[in-house]
Amino acid sequence: MKLKLLTPLLLLCATISIKVKAQSRPDKLYSMSGIGFAFPMGETSDYFKPKFSTSLGINLGLGNGGLFLYPKVSLHAFTFNQITPDAGYTYTLQKGRATTYLLNVALGYRKIVNKWAFYGFAGAGGGIILTPQAGVNTSTLQVTQDNKSNSLGIAEGGAGIEYNIGGANLFVEASYMYGFSKIQNRAFNTVPISVGIKPNLSKLLSKLK
Repeated sequence: MKLKLLTPLLLLCATISIKVKAQSRPDKLYSMSGIGFAFPMGETSDYFKPKFSTSLGINLGLGNGGLFLYPKVSLHAFTFNQITPDAGYTYTLQKGRATTYLLNVALGYRKIVNKWAFYGFAGAGGGIILTPQAGVNTSTLQVTQDNKSNSLGIAEGGAGIEYNIGGANLFVEASYMYGFSKIQNRAFNTVPISVGIKPNLSKLLSKLK
């Protein structure tokens, strides 16, 4: 699942939400973008080390309370230290780069207190994790590298804090991500922590009317 296939899905959610007439909530629609790190936990730290991560998503308010829908794409990068070679390969690759393309759709709840907001969320999804492979031709002294696609389902839950700066919120968010498939015969678990900005699209759309 490539990023260019995930982005239209997020835009579709935004398009649908624009047609919602009720704009009484101050947090009816946000877009979000964040940067940070995803820290491998448990067995995952045997083969992954944190590098950097980015995330893109939308917060769509449901009803007039604090509930919101939270689709999010997680693009985590890790340093990959292979433990055992994949089938058809002889050598293990060290200090390579692995990248995730994971989509999680969560249900969340936000509580606004003056300029601050506190929220939590939980959901599930899936995608792929690309891990590099290295083939060595000893006769030509050449190394050929390609990527293995590891598909998996995920569950993710987390919480965050926001601070309103007018037409947008600054945020800090932490979550726990659990993978239902194994990589290198070990579980995939990570704790993404990100900071970023959430422009309030509700206010922008109301000004365009």
